[in-house]
Amino acid sequence: MGKTNPLNDDDLAEFVELQQTSADSPKSWSVEAATIDPTMFDLSVKNPNGGEEVTHRSPEAIMDEIAALDAESAEVLQTIRGLI
Repeated sequence: MGKTNPLNDDDLAEFVELQQTSADSPKSWSVEAATIDPTMFDLSVKNPNGGEEVTHRSPEAIMDEIAALDAESAEVLQTIRGLI
């Protein structure tokens, strides 16, 4: 949703339908008020129906891959320079 993709009635149809029964769906869910940290009131999106969490690589693994790719690029450039 944004300036070029405005919210319309179809976008809210499921919400209006579920609102009458307070039912949950894969795109909407309820949260128990007691589970909200009263010092933070963090209401950030954490969809319990969202599937598996994404496991991110460590910064060290990313830097190792970058170094390996840089070394490979340097070899290719050296080969190209040899051909010129």
